[in-house]
Amino acid sequence: MRPVRRPGGKRRNVRARRRMLLVFWLVLAALMIARSVEVQVIERDAWVQDALRQHRMTRVVPAPRGRILDRNGGELAVSHWRARVAVAPNEILDREDVAEALLANLGLSRAQARRVSGPTRTWHVVPGRYSMTQVAALRGIRGVHVEGELRRLYPREGLARGLLGIVLDGTGREGVEQSMDSVLAGQSGREIVARNYRGREIPGQVVTMEPPVAGRDVVLTIDQDLQEISEEMLANALESTGARGGDLIVTDPRTGEILAMTSVVNGSAGALSAVNTSYEPGSTIKPFTTAALLRHGVASLDDSVDTGNGSWVVNGRTITDIQRGGWMSLHDVVIESSNVGIAKFTDRLTRGQQYTTLRDFGFGTPTGVPLPAEATGLLRRPEMWSEQSAHSLAFGYELSVTPLQMAMAFGALANGGVLMEPLLIKEVHNRAGEPVRFGRPRAIRRVMPEWVSETLTPVLVEVVDNGTGTRARMSSFQVAGKSGTARATGRSGRYESGAYHASFGAWFPADDPQLLFFVKLDRPSGVYYGGATAAPVTRATLESLLSARQSPIDRAALARAQRDRRGPPPAEPLVRFAVATEQAVEERPGEMRAWTGAGASSAARDREMIVPDLQGASLRVALRRLHKMGLRVHLEGGGTVAATHPGGGTAIGAGDTIRVVGRGR
Repeated sequence: MRPVRRPGGKRRNVRARRRMLLVFWLVLAALMIARSVEVQVIERDAWVQDALRQHRMTRVVPAPRGRILDRNGGELAVSHWRARVAVAPNEILDREDVAEALLANLGLSRAQARRVSGPTRTWHVVPGRYSMTQVAALRGIRGVHVEGELRRLYPREGLARGLLGIVLDGTGREGVEQSMDSVLAGQSGREIVARNYRGREIPGQVVTMEPPVAGRDVVLTIDQDLQEISEEMLANALESTGARGGDLIVTDPRTGEILAMTSVVNGSAGALSAVNTSYEPGSTIKPFTTAALLRHGVASLDDSVDTGNGSWVVNGRTITDIQRGGWMSLHDVVIESSNVGIAKFTDRLTRGQQYTTLRDFGFGTPTGVPLPAEATGLLRRPEMWSEQSAHSLAFGYELSVTPLQMAMAFGALANGGVLMEPLLIKEVHNRAGEPVRFGRPRAIRRVMPEWVSETLTPVLVEVVDNGTGTRARMSSFQVAGKSGTARATGRSGRYESGAYHASFGAWFPADDPQLLFFVKLDRPSGVYYGGATAAPVTRATLESLLSARQSPIDRAALARAQRDRRGPPPAEPLVRFAVATEQAVEERPGEMRAWTGAGASSAARDREMIVPDLQGASLRVALRRLHKMGLRVHLEGGGTVAATHPGGGTAIGAGDTIRVVGRGR
C-alpha cells in the first residue's frame, strides 16, 4: 500500500530552508558590518598609514663629503652633486614643452630632445650628468624624472691618490678618505617622495624631512706643488733605473710635518708602500749605530779599527766590504760605508745599548701616522738574537723598517735628537669653514743629546761631498745624508739573486734643516747602489723645488745657509724657469724670470709673464706649467683644457690667479 503525501510537510521544509538562508545572510551582514567598523574605526590609523606608504616613499639623502685640502687651501678631493635625467614619454602632457625644456637646460640638440620625448612607451635616459642649476627647471615637469647623485672628484687627477685613498659606496677606503671618514662623511638626510599608482615618483612632490649635513673639511700638511714634483721625480727615477717601484717622502724635520709622500708599486701609484711595506734598510742604519756609539761614550769619531783586507770572519760568517781595507776611523767608516768597520765598532756596545738606541729612534714600533694599515716593521728583543745579530743590525740587516720610519728617524738626526710624530692632518674645519681642530707638532722622545747630532752632521755632509752620496751634492748648499743598499727578499722570505733595495736619506740645508728627504727604490736594474740610484732623486727634487716660485722653503734662511766658499750671492739671483711637458722638461730661455722669493726686489716680483696657449692640453700638464710659472689656478671641469681666463698670450703677474676650464664634466 503506497504512503500518502501530506502537503503541509513540504511547506514546512521550505520554511526551514528559508529561515536558514535568512540566518546565514543576517550573520554574514553582521560580520561585514563588524569588519567595516573594525577597518574604518578601530584599524583606521593603520590603514591610513599603509595607504600613505603605497603612495609615499622615504629615501636617504646622502650628505656631501668634506673636502680634502693641501696646506695652502688647494683642493685635493671634493664632492660634486650631479643629476641623471630620464624621460617617461607616456606621462608627458605637452611634448613640445618638454623638448624645449631639455633643449634649453641640458644643451641637447633639437633632434635628441625630440627623440627622448617622442610618442613611445620606452623609458629614455638622457646621456650625461648635469649640475643642480641645469636640472632645477626640470623638476616640476610631468614626465621628466631627475635623480641626483654625489660624485667624489680629485681636481688634480692622479695627484697623491695613494695618500688620499678612494670612496666606494659613500665610504672611504684606504688613505685619508678611510682614516678621516668619520670627519669627512657628514650626516645623511631623509626626504619623502610622492608616487603614483605605478610606483613612479611624481615630479615636484618631494618633502625634505631631515636635510643632509655636509662633512667637515680636512686640511693636510701636504704641499700639492711639492707633491707633484716628488711624484714626477720618482717616476723619472723608476724609468731611468728600471726599478719595480719606490717611495719618496719629504718632511719638515723640525715639526714632523709630511710635505709630500708618494709610492709606486709594480707600476701602480695607488698604493702607499711608504707606510704599509717594510724592508731591510742596509747601510742607511749606520748613522744610528754611530749615534749609539757616541751617545754611550764607547767610541769617538777618531777611534780606529782594523778592517783587514775588507773582509772579516766572525762567528762562522764572513762580513765583506766593497772598498779596500786597512785601519779606518769611525769617521771614515761612516763616509766609506764599511760593513766590517761598523760591525767591529758595534762590539763595544752591549746588546741592551744597541737595542735601546734603535728602539728609541722608532724602529719596530708604529709611527702613529693617521693612515690605515701602517706596518710596524721588526726589531727583535736582545734575548731573541743570535751570535750574529748584533753585527747584522749594525749595517741594517735582521730588522725591517718602513720608509716613513726611516724618514722620522733621519729627522731626529737632523733636528738635534728629538723623534717627532709624523704630522699629516694640519686642521679640521667646521661646516662654516672655520678651523676647529689643529694638528700640532708632537715630540715623542729625545733619542740622543744635541751634541751627538752636531757631531754627526759634518760627517754626513762629507758623505755627500766626498763619500757614497756624491750624486746628491749641490754646489750652493750643504746636504747631509747617507745611502744604503740591501738585498731584497721574495715571497718565500728568501733573498732573491740580484735583487736589491736602494735608499738614501738626507736633510737640507745641513746646518739649518728645512726639508728631510727619504728615497727608496725597489729592485733597480743594472747599477743598484743607493748612492748611484736613490741619491740623485734627492738632488733632482731639490733643484725642481728651488726653481719653483711657490714652495715651503724659507728663502731668506736658505740664503744664509749657502756655502761660505761661494762668497755672497748676487744682488738679484736668477733661476731658469722650466716648463714641464709629458715627455720631458723643456727649458725656455725666453721665459727667464727674476727670483721672486725673499730678498728679491719688488720690481722682480712685479715682472709680467705671458700666459701660454694650453687649449687641448691635459689638465695635469696645464696645471704643472702654470704652477711652475708661480700662478694660482682655479680649476673647472675635467678632461682636457677648453679655455683659460685670461687666455693664451695675455700678460699676467706672478701670483695672479688663472681660471682653467676643462672640456669634461
